Amino acid sequence: MGNKDIVSKEIIKEIGRDISMHILGIDIQGEVTLVDKEWTRIETRDSDIVFKNNDRIFHIEIQNDNHKNMELRMLRYYSDILFEYKDCSVEQYVIYIGKKRCNMKDEIKRDKILFNYDIINLKDIACEELLYHENPSAVALSILCDFEGRDKQMVVNTILKRIRELTKSDDREYKNYLKKVTVLSTNRDLEENVKKGAKMLAVDIKNIPFYQDGLRDGLQDGFKKGAKEATLKNAMIMIKDFQIAIDDVVKKLNIKKEELLEYIKQKNLT
Repeated sequence: MGNKDIVSKEIIKEIGRDISMHILGIDIQGEVTLVDKEWTRIETRDSDIVFKNNDRIFHIEIQNDNHKNMELRMLRYYSDILFEYKDCSVEQYVIYIGKKRCNMKDEIKRDKILFNYDIINLKDIACEELLYHENPSAVALSILCDFEGRDKQMVVNTILKRIRELTKSDDREYKNYLKKVTVLSTNRDLEENVKKGAKMLAVDIKNIPFYQDGLRDGLQDGFKKGAKEATLKNAMIMIKDFQIAIDDVVKKLNIKKEELLEYIKQKNLT
């Protein structure tokens, strides 16, 4: 795997339980022990995630690219794991996060061998399945899922807003998840969308220079109409340039939605 795979692997290692529950649908009972072991019998490399839960072993591989011999590699891991945990059941999954169409084989049928495992392509999972979880780790993964034709910027904005809501006032935690989303976004060519969304979310509307200038100019002139005009103009800029939802704009600026919609309509006609 490349560097991007390694980074993604580290991200997902942090949330192994969440992936198992939210993506793989595994019912985790009791304590989970991460098996930090390098399998060296055939090749020297770390498998992505191997953890033990009671008498069950779960092996999860994170793939950023199609591996032409993935089924053989998974069989190697299966035999290596059995050498260590022969009394446990073994379940194997490949989580594919790549850009290209997934074309890896998920089974071996030859001679007297019948072996298979599951491949989960995150592109096949609807974004909403993870977007509205109460765990920010699951929400971060939704950047890799199917947006189902929705506007990319609006979905990215929603993902970041959800993470901000779930991390509450903890800026350090929010920035950590923002970093994860940024890394994962490269697999969907959404880097610029994430940058724009993060910029929008970081905006304290009351401190935006054009908001302050417009309001101050209106007050200095002593005309309520001028202040109202400045506010509506600022609202249009916030919606257009910062991709802020109209409902959030009218709430923060304390203006009527119908009035703003009429103003936008008039400006679009001129």
